[in-house]
Amino acid sequence: MTRRPIALAAAVVLLAEAVGAVLLHGVLATVLGGQRMSLAGLDPDAVIAGTWVMGGVLGGYLALCGAVLLRVAVRGVPPGRWARVLLVTCALTHAVLGAVVVGLVGWGAFAWMMAVMGLVVLTLVAYAPVVPVAGGGGPAGREEDAQPV
Repeated sequence: MTRRPIALAAAVVLLAEAVGAVLLHGVLATVLGGQRMSLAGLDPDAVIAGTWVMGGVLGGYLALCGAVLLRVAVRGVPPGRWARVLLVTCALTHAVLGAVVVGLVGWGAFAWMMAVMGLVVLTLVAYAPVVPVAGGGGPAGREEDAQPV
């Protein structure tokens, strides 16, 4: 089946993206430290600390999403309720960031964000729970009547 490779690819991409996000924020914090400029009257040290914190939070969030997908790929079982909620928020985050980066960075970054979002959504759809549907003449819950939600 192709569910496990999709989940594994999504996990690897999200884990790499987590490392990239932390490194990007580290570079931004270093540049801010070298500039020592105030942003709308804010203390430059507060801006630098905020950049580091945001990099850590975003990297941790992406690493958690990647770890959930890695667990799904290794065990081969669908994610639980809270794991699905986490992955849906990950897909929504990539959709919103994709809309932002298309204007700031360009279409290549947009394509990357949409590809990652597509991997996460494809994993969610591939591991969709199967719910029995009552058929016309048979008992509810037969294997033939089960359809993905």
